[in-house]
Amino acid sequence: MEWLAPFEVSFVQRALWGGLLVSCLCALAGTWVVVRGMAFLSEAMAHGMLPGIAIAALLGGNLLLGAACSAAAMVVGVSVLGRSARFAADIGIGLLFVGMLSAGVIIVSRSPSFAVDLTGFLFGDVLAVGERDLWYLIAATALAAVLAVLGHRAFVALTFDPRKAHTLGLRPRLANVALIALVTLAIVASFHIVGTLLVFGLLIAPPAAAVYWTHRIPSIMLTAAALGAVATFAGLLISWHARTAAGATIAATAVALFFVSALSSRLRDRVRFSRVPPKPLAFLLALATITPLIGCATDDSTRPAETTPHGYVAGAQEADEAQPRLVVADAATGAVRVVDLITEEVVDLGRAEGAGRLTTDGRFAFLSARDGVRIVDAGTWTVDHGDHAHYYRAPARDLGAVAGGPLSAAHADSAVTALISETGGTTLLDRSALGGGSRQERGVIADAAAVPYAEHLLVAAPTGDRIEVRTRDNAPAGVLAQPCPRPRGSAVTRRGVVFGCADGALVVTARDAVFTGEKIPYPRGVSEDDRATEFFHRRGSATLVAEAGRHGVWVLDVRRKTWTAVDTGPVVAANTAGEDAALLVLTADGVLHSYDTVSGRESAPARQLTAPVRDGTPAPLILVDEHRAYVNDPAARAIHEIDYTGNLRTARTFRLDIVPTTMVETGR
Repeated sequence: MEWLAPFEVSFVQRALWGGLLVSCLCALAGTWVVVRGMAFLSEAMAHGMLPGIAIAALLGGNLLLGAACSAAAMVVGVSVLGRSARFAADIGIGLLFVGMLSAGVIIVSRSPSFAVDLTGFLFGDVLAVGERDLWYLIAATALAAVLAVLGHRAFVALTFDPRKAHTLGLRPRLANVALIALVTLAIVASFHIVGTLLVFGLLIAPPAAAVYWTHRIPSIMLTAAALGAVATFAGLLISWHARTAAGATIAATAVALFFVSALSSRLRDRVRFSRVPPKPLAFLLALATITPLIGCATDDSTRPAETTPHGYVAGAQEADEAQPRLVVADAATGAVRVVDLITEEVVDLGRAEGAGRLTTDGRFAFLSARDGVRIVDAGTWTVDHGDHAHYYRAPARDLGAVAGGPLSAAHADSAVTALISETGGTTLLDRSALGGGSRQERGVIADAAAVPYAEHLLVAAPTGDRIEVRTRDNAPAGVLAQPCPRPRGSAVTRRGVVFGCADGALVVTARDAVFTGEKIPYPRGVSEDDRATEFFHRRGSATLVAEAGRHGVWVLDVRRKTWTAVDTGPVVAANTAGEDAALLVLTADGVLHSYDTVSGRESAPARQLTAPVRDGTPAPLILVDEHRAYVNDPAARAIHEIDYTGNLRTARTFRLDIVPTTMVETGR
C-alpha cells in the first residue's frame, strides 16, 4: 500500500518507535497529571527546562542532562514553595514558571546561533530521532514503570484521600515529590521528540481521552498508551503526505482524539438514556448499577447484613461530595439554627430552654438543655468505607431530648453514640435508632467516660489510672496494661483513641480484637493547670490541639508521637486541620493568629476577626475541616468562614438572627 510507504524509510521508523515509547512514558505520568489536576505544574515544568538546555548548548554539553538539571531545580523549588502556608501552591509554580522561562529566553537572546536549536526545543524534531535517543527513551520508560508500580498505592491514597495516606504511613510528602519526579522524567525524556510546547499534548490528551472510557488507574494508563500510539502513527502518516511538522501533527492528532472521545461519550450517553434499552444493554446497565453495591459488600458471608446499607435512611439523597452543615445555638434564648454550608440556607429548629454546650458525633448534634440533652439530626453525614465514601443529605429535624446533664463530648461508631457528661458519666444511645428518628438508650455508665471503638467501649474513670475495655453491653473484656493517671479528655482519630493523662497522652489501638496502649509523655513536667484536658481537631485527624493553661497551646501529633508547646499566651479558642496545616488561635482581643505546628512560629499575618471577649461573655469557637475554618462572632451575630491557607482570608460571613453562642459542624 503506497500510503504506508513512509514507514519504509529508516528515520521514519525510528520516529515511530520513539513516538511509541513516548506514548507509553507519557501515559504512565500523564494519568496522574489528569486525575490530580497537575496540568499547570506540568506546563511549568516543560517550560522551566529552557535555562538548563540553553546553558548545556552554550557549554557544548548534553541537552538531556541540561534539561534534567533545570527540571530538578524546578522540582526542588515547587516542593519548597508548596510548603508555605502564606499562599496557594499554584502561586509558587507560576513564579518559578515565569522566572525559569525568562532566564532561558535571556540566555538564548545572548546567542543568535540558538535560533534553530530553540525551534527544535519548542516544537521538537521527531524525524531526527537516533538510536541513542531510543535507548534513552527505553531507559526512561523502564524507570517510569518502576516508579509507577512502586508508588501506585501511595499515589492513589495521595490523590483521592490525603488523610488516608497519612493514616497508612505512606509518607505523602515523599509520594508527592516522587510523583513530580515521574512527571519530570516524562517531560525531560520526551521534549526532543515533540518539544516542550507540544509534549503537554501527549502528556494530558491521551489520559484525558481515556477517562471517558474507563475509570480504573491501570486501565486509564493502558488506554492512554494505546491512544498515544494511534496519535503517533496517524500523525507521522499525515505529516508525511501533508508536508506538515511531524511533532506538531502528532500532538494535534492526540488532542483531536480527545475531542473525538468526548463527542463519542456524549453521543453514547444520549443513546443510552433516550430510549428503553434492549435486553442485553439493560442487563449491562443493571450490572453497572449493582457493581458499586457489590464493591461495598464484605467477602465474609458470616457477617450480618447492614440494617441500613451504606448509611442510607429513607428520605435521604446521596451526593457526590461532603454536605457540611453547622448547628448553632443561642444560650440566652435557646434558639437553634442549622446553616447549610453548600446552599447557605438557614433552618429554624425552634428553641431549647436553658441551652448550653453543643457537641456532635459527626451527624447528630447534642445540646445541653434544661430538660436534658436535646438531639438534633443535622441531616448530613458521611459513611467512610476506607477506599471510598458515601455522602448523604436529608432535612434537618429535632429528635427531642433524653435525660442527662451538661455534656463534654460525644463519640460514636456505626452502632453506638456515647454522650459523656461533664461529671464523667456516659449515656449510650442506639445510633441506628437515631438515624430512624427515635431515641433508644442502650445503657448508662456511671462515673466514667466511655468511647466506642472497634466494636467495644473504652472506659476511663476520672479517679482511676487504667483504661478498661468493655463490650457494647458493658461487660468487662480487659484492662490496658499502660497506665493513664487521672484521665481527662478524649478524641477519636484514624490512628486510635487518645486519652489525656496526667503524664501525657495514651493512644489506644485495636487489631484483631486485641487492644494496646502507647503512652506519649509530655516533653517536660507539667502542672495540673497546664495539662491537656480537652482536645480540638478536624474530625479523624491525628493532630490534636489543647490549651496549655495561660502559657499557650499544646499540639499533639499522634503519628510522630510528639507534643509541641506553642507559646501563644492565653487563648480563648484553638484548632488545627491536621499535620502540615496551620494552628489557628483566637486571643481575647478578638485577633486570629496562624502558627506553624512544627516550628511554633506565626505563619500568616494576624487579623482582627471578632470583638474583644469580655469576662462573663461567651467565648468564640474555632471549627475546622479539610478546606475552611469557622469562627463564631457572638457580638456581631455572625459566623466567619476562614480560608486558613490564604492568609486567613474571610471567604464568607453568615449573618444570623440569633446570637451564635455555640456551634458544631456535621456532615464530614
